[in-house]
Amino acid sequence: MKKNFFCYLIILFIFNILFLPAKSDTKFQIGKDVFLNKAVCSTCHALTDAGSNAQIGPNLNEIKPDKMRVMNAVINGIGVMPAYEDQLTTEEIEAVSHYVSISAVN
Repeated sequence: MKKNFFCYLIILFIFNILFLPAKSDTKFQIGKDVFLNKAVCSTCHALTDAGSNAQIGPNLNEIKPDKMRVMNAVINGIGVMPAYEDQLTTEEIEAVSHYVSISAVN
């Protein structure tokens, strides 16, 4: 009886992995939209996931900033980058920081 139950659990687990859709990361999608459309970060920054290869600001793929570093830059500005604290909501700042920190690749 235990063996049948164990087999049933394995089959159910495999079915869930293969056939049920993965949940969307809403914060990631909002952040990507902010990056591309609202703050238009793609004008200055290269980021593969966004399809951006601009070379005005740092290449985010190369520096791979963590979320707190991105949030600090977005809120306060850095170098020639303006501060976005008054232009983006707290949710948008959190989302774009989440997006950049996850999507930065080699």
